[in-house]
Amino acid sequence: MSKILKNSELDISTASSIVSDTLNKCDDGELFLEDSKSESIILDDNQIKSSSYKSDLGYGLRAITGEVVAYSHSSDLSKKSLNESSKNLKSTLSSASGTYNFEIKRTNKKYYSEKDPIEAKNFKSKIEILNKVNDYVRNKNQSVRQVTATLLGEHRAIEILRSGGELLTDDRPLVRFNVSVMLEKNGRKESAVYGVGGRQNYDAYLNEKNWKSVCDEALRIADVNLNSKPAPAGEMQVVLGPGWPAILIHEAIGHGLEGDFNRKKTSAFHDLVGLRVASEGVTIIDDGTLENKRGSLTIDDEGTPTEKTVLIENGILKNFMQDRLNARLMNTRSTGNGRRESYRHVVMPRMRNTIMLNGNHSQEEMIKSVKKGIFAVSFGGGQVDITSGKFVFNCTEAYEIINGKVGSPIKGATLIGDGPSALKEVSMVGNDMMLDPGIGTCGKAGQGVPVGVGQPSLLINKMTVGGTQL
Repeated sequence: MSKILKNSELDISTASSIVSDTLNKCDDGELFLEDSKSESIILDDNQIKSSSYKSDLGYGLRAITGEVVAYSHSSDLSKKSLNESSKNLKSTLSSASGTYNFEIKRTNKKYYSEKDPIEAKNFKSKIEILNKVNDYVRNKNQSVRQVTATLLGEHRAIEILRSGGELLTDDRPLVRFNVSVMLEKNGRKESAVYGVGGRQNYDAYLNEKNWKSVCDEALRIADVNLNSKPAPAGEMQVVLGPGWPAILIHEAIGHGLEGDFNRKKTSAFHDLVGLRVASEGVTIIDDGTLENKRGSLTIDDEGTPTEKTVLIENGILKNFMQDRLNARLMNTRSTGNGRRESYRHVVMPRMRNTIMLNGNHSQEEMIKSVKKGIFAVSFGGGQVDITSGKFVFNCTEAYEIINGKVGSPIKGATLIGDGPSALKEVSMVGNDMMLDPGIGTCGKAGQGVPVGVGQPSLLINKMTVGGTQL
């Protein structure tokens, strides 16, 4: 029984009949139903600057023949609207070349609660916490000039109706809590932001101990930047810290391992399965099964249960991330990576939680081995060419390394290189793997989806560092 259709004029039996008729001569497809709501509350400059609430309800009907995808979506859950979408799709696709030839495995495993985080905590208590955050940050450091605290919450109920009447469902909570601070000392101003989040309710992140730790971390990073000096420039060794720096792996390497780029042979990795693409000891997975993590999914947006997919094992390329369409065309199976931003968007192979696994070295061992280099603890924005893996990443917290010791904090450092080359320059993999705190959103072809990353500390033997101090 469909919970989404229960209050509409369209019943599940009628919808199933239309879907089966639409997909009768197609290779694949489905009806994707979504009922979502989201909220955003922002405190800035000592007051609540904005508060918004949105709800959305609609469907996307997809039919696939060969490489051609016909798609129609609407916020009108009616028989008339769905019939019109069906008519449009059937006129676009006239023949079929085969069907998806791998059965979707089934599981009852859930990786997060289905409770709605927005309704679980009242609006007044959310405002009270944001005001406490503001007061705590300002009272703790007299150099504070600005505080911005943000709560973001959403709940998405999805249903996937396949030809023949099979109905797959998932309820997805997601929250995020961010604190941004600006400090001023001796006429110099520096900012920092820190956040946490995942597929739980607000209380998992907003008890007093947790929200204070977020505030303390934002203050710490801003204070580090207040005491920073210009970054050096040139080719040097780089030690990456654990956790969030794996965003470099996600952007510069992960996208190149998505099925669509490899089927089209636009990825640098497209013909390298079974070959060495990284240093020995480098193992990278994409895991949708981590409990409560931002990139985790019980099922993907095609109804395939997610899994832990080994992408690179001990430096050897093993697999790509696949949705059903690209898997069928590459004669393999879906890895549960078919994702879309909403019912208005088509499915693409996308990452979930992309992680480099532990090695055997300590971070201290890495730093001691560096004569001159930098220690990059966290990243902000960057630019990446997905097909080549070429990247430029801005460091938001970094330090110089001189003769095996961490020195002064530096500002303005950028890491420049390309993913395939960087993988082969990894000489030490740490034993301190961490996941990011739950803040990642991945963009691809105009769509944004929540993701996670993780890694241990890494020593990269050679990388170009952009800076202002030669």
